[in-house]
Amino acid sequence: MARLNIAPTKSNLLMVKEQLSISEDGYELLEQKREILVMELMRMVEKVKLLERDIEKTIQTAYPALKNMLMAVGRDRVERISHGVKYNFTITEKPVTIAGMEFGSVEVKLPARQLFYSFLGSYADSDKVMVDFFQLLKLLTEMASIRTIVWRLATEVKKTQRRVNALDKLVIPQTRETKVYIESVLEERERENVFVLKSLKSRQS
Repeated sequence: MARLNIAPTKSNLLMVKEQLSISEDGYELLEQKREILVMELMRMVEKVKLLERDIEKTIQTAYPALKNMLMAVGRDRVERISHGVKYNFTITEKPVTIAGMEFGSVEVKLPARQLFYSFLGSYADSDKVMVDFFQLLKLLTEMASIRTIVWRLATEVKKTQRRVNALDKLVIPQTRETKVYIESVLEERERENVFVLKSLKSRQS
């Protein structure tokens, strides 16, 4: 490991010691941050897995219900019913704090279900399709938010890991080697000074 290219002086030794202390403290803090981020990332990945399972279950219910409705009512009738159904969904953005970091998240507020057609023109299959797809919309919105957070967490983990590696493999070893070098040069100078002083005293006596 190549040492820093600085003059071996006492002032530089103090500077290198301070830099080494800061680097070692920074390494510990970054390592703690990396561990916390990894734990949070794994927790969010588990959430994604659970959501994927719920979405799959809802899809397995929603699309067969839609198929049954089409078969029971007819495509033309389903299309006429769909034209009369109008909902306004409220999607809001809310901040989420994870491991000291703030992430943007979206939340969909499902409106209360209404009857847009007469009781005579209603079908049980229509109501089931509405319920299932409402639930599917909610789950997909939640999945989009969590996947975005997972992606950003993974990016932050990589960035933190690179900084940890840089300190561990480059900055700290290089600074330590520089410190040892400067200390050895200064000690050698000190010994030379002592030798010169002794020589001068012996000549004077």
